[in-house]
Amino acid sequence: MGMFSVRKPRGFQHNYIYYDPRKEKLEKIEENAKRELGLLPEKEFTPEDIRGRFVNATTHLKRRKESGKKPLPYGILIFAIIILLLVMRYIITGRMML
Repeated sequence: MGMFSVRKPRGFQHNYIYYDPRKEKLEKIEENAKRELGLLPEKEFTPEDIRGRFVNATTHLKRRKESGKKPLPYGILIFAIIILLLVMRYIITGRMML
């Protein structure tokens, strides 16, 4: 075990007893197909219809989601800090000392 290695915690997996997500997904697909064919009336309101709409409607959250930028690695940040400290030392003392 290295000095800087961090163990990852064991993942959590919850198996449903009375709920089958696959079966529910198939039922939704069948219902949507029947609606497209005109066999069922228009769909009524369900809370799942608005899930995720808030994030897509706000500009600052949408920008954060779409940007996909990753933060700088720690190595680059440490290198930049060292360079800045050396520049400050050069300015204060008047000569470069390494």
